[in-house]
Formats: sequence, C-alpha cells, structure tokens
Amino acid sequence: MNFPDLLAMSVNNLRRRKLRTALTVLGVIIGTAAIVIMVSLGIGLNELNRELIESYGSLTTIRVHSDRYYSGDSNQDTKYLTDEIVGEFARIPHVTGVYPLLETHVLMQQGAYQTGVTLVGAPREYLEQIPLGEGELPPANSKSIELIYGNAIIQWFSNSKTGKGYWETGELPKIDFMGKPMFVIFDVNSYYQSQGDGSSENVTVPKKYMLRAAGVVAGGIDDYNDHAYSVYTDLELLKAQLKKVFKKNPIPNQPTNKKGKPYSYFIYDSMLVSVDKMEHVMDVQRLLNDQGYQAYSNMEWMEQSEKQSEMIQAVLGGIGAVSLFVAAIGIANTMMMSIYERTKEIGVMKVLGCDMGVIRNMFLLESGFIGFMGGIIGIVLSYGVSFFMNRFLQLGQMVNGMDGDISRIPSWLSLMAIGFGILVGMAAGFLPALRAMKLSPLAAIRNE
Repeated sequence: MNFPDLLAMSVNNLRRRKLRTALTVLGVIIGTAAIVIMVSLGIGLNELNRELIESYGSLTTIRVHSDRYYSGDSNQDTKYLTDEIVGEFARIPHVTGVYPLLETHVLMQQGAYQTGVTLVGAPREYLEQIPLGEGELPPANSKSIELIYGNAIIQWFSNSKTGKGYWETGELPKIDFMGKPMFVIFDVNSYYQSQGDGSSENVTVPKKYMLRAAGVVAGGIDDYNDHAYSVYTDLELLKAQLKKVFKKNPIPNQPTNKKGKPYSYFIYDSMLVSVDKMEHVMDVQRLLNDQGYQAYSNMEWMEQSEKQSEMIQAVLGGIGAVSLFVAAIGIANTMMMSIYERTKEIGVMKVLGCDMGVIRNMFLLESGFIGFMGGIIGIVLSYGVSFFMNRFLQLGQMVNGMDGDISRIPSWLSLMAIGFGILVGMAAGFLPALRAMKLSPLAAIRNE
C-alpha cells in the first residue's frame, strides 16, 4: 500500500469519529498555542532587553578608562590613555577602530541663558557615526570649531537673571542652536572667580569664544541615547583651542607631573574600542582589563539579561509543555480506543496478508495527522493571542518601560511548533501502533 492510500485511509478513519477526533485535536491546539505563546514571551522579553541596552550604545563598543578616572588622583603612577595607547589598542585582534575622547568642562551662553556642559573632542570618524537630526558635519579641512549638541542638552540651560530653567518653568529655553552662535567660556574657574565678591581683584575675566553649531543629535529631549547630554567637536581642533586658551598653564582635567607642571601631550579621559562582532567583545574587554585598564561594555548587561531571559523562557516553555503533554495523553487514549473498536478490522487485514509495517504506519499516520491539525490551528490561535497581547495589553511598556511587542513569534518557532506537534502525536501513537501489530489475527477476527 503506497503512502497516499495509507494517508487517505487514516484520514477516513479519523472522520468516522468526528467528535472524538475534534476533542483530541482541541487538546493539541491548546497545548501548541500554550507552548508557542510562552516561548514567544521569552523571546520578546529577551529582544526588548536587547533593544533597551542597544539604546544606551552599541553592543560592539567597549569604553576604556584609566585608573585615574576612578581614583581622581592625577599624580599616581598609572597608565594614561595617550596617542601611543591608541596604536596599541588598534593592534588587538578583532578591534576595528579606536576613538580617543577628550573631555573638558565649559560654560555656554546664548542671550540670557547659560549652562555648564561637558565638551567632548572626538575623532572625525567617530563624529560621522553620530546620527544628526539637524545640520551636517563641517568639511574635513575646516579650521574652526563647530559644535554638535546633544538632543537633550537644551533642558539644562537656565535664565542667568532668574536662575530658572526648564525644570522650574516647564518651558524650554529659547535657544536657537542652528541659527545663532554660542558664546563659550573655556576657563570656567577664572570666570567664576571674576564673578565673586570682589576678593579676587587680580583675576582677569576670561575671553568668550563665539562658536557656531554643526548640528543637533537626532531625537527629542526625552529620547535617551549615548550622545544626548554632551556637546561634541573635532578632537584636534579642541586640542588646539585648549592650548590657545591656557597657553603654558595646566589645562583643567589634565594631569600634571609631581612638580605641578602639565605634560607635553594630551591625556584622554576615555577611549571607545569598536569590535568586529558581538561574540568577541567580552574577550577583548577581558584583555583590556588584564592590561590594567578599566573597561566595560553593554555586552556585560546583555549577557546577564540573556541568562535571566533563558531562565524565564525555560520556565514559560515548561508550563506550555505540560499542556502539550496532556494533549499527548489524549492522543494515546484516542488511538487505544480506535484499536479496541477496530480489532476485527485489524485481524482481517492480517489474515489477508497485510504487512505489519503498514498496520503500524496507519496508526502512526492517524496520530501524526492529529498532531499536524492541532499544530496548524494552534499556530493560528497563537498569532491571534499574540496580536491581542501586543495591541491591547502593551506588556512591553509594563515590563521594561519600552514600547514594543513583548510576544514575538518568529517563523522558525511556527515551523518548529508544527513539527513538534506531529512528533508528539506520532510518539503518543507509537505504543498503540505496536499493540495493533501484535494482535493475534484469529483472536481479532473472533472479537465481537
């Protein structure tokens, strides 16, 4: 008997017992839908956490600091981050880029509004990676400093006369980054001393530099990203500006030697190390830590998050598997009842010389077809439940505060669920199929 005939016979046998077949399929539907929904919640939770962590910065980037950054001691014997170190990091396997960052605190003023911000000097290759909502980078050969403002920086400006800003009034300051230049004071300490009670009569009011904007980072004031709260400019131009402002005097935030004199080279606050693939990030990070630097990355969070998600997914999958196990018992029961009802039919088939394998396959096909129908309908039901959860319950917002679907059913999960339903059905029907094979032909024919 060929496969199409065997399949047709199996389907006809199931159609003769519509109610029993429907109830058995219903069990598989519930079991399949339960396990798919549970697994989809685990997948969605994992992906939501990944999206949340990615919003804080790239998963293939490592931020490196020297010990000075954490201790605050500029005179200790430590490994400083210099241009020489940039070359060393670039030679590490799997490293695709090294971006030194130079930070300095400045005071910015426009009209009646002012604020203190961190001005970050970065290589042009890094600046090109910053997503701009307004403006564009100046030409590579530009000789004047132009600023890139973080999208959330405007809320820190306050009225110098009233001392009130966005947090007190609820209204954004009237700052025009792109249309008007910004007055920037680099020597902040001298500025505040000159604005004191008159006790510092010999302090010269520092010069204000008028700088224009190159662009503003994409996003609203409440949209957090890695560039939201800083102002960026070209690294080499910032170095030249600091040398021009402070001349031979120590530059704020730059360490000095034991005699209190500045070094002849710049020491960076941090470096960003880009790695080719996420799988190599932790290896490179451990290597940097072993060399005496303080290195961290978002992949640390991601690994911890994935471990927690795997545990949650295993628990949820286990709960769904219980439903599918109950459905398997229902399939086995249906097949056993079918054998008892068709004992004489089985005996006649054996007397007529029907192959034992055909009898076995007939029952396996019946149970497998029950699993197939239950799997297909269960997947359709799963998509419906998933849509309802994502559209109306908005659980993603409740779980980690992010907008997004918490139930996500990838195509591989759908195919796996159908295949698993068929496998469970055939496994549940295996013992009944063996029982059918072992029935005595004469005893089966005499059975009433």
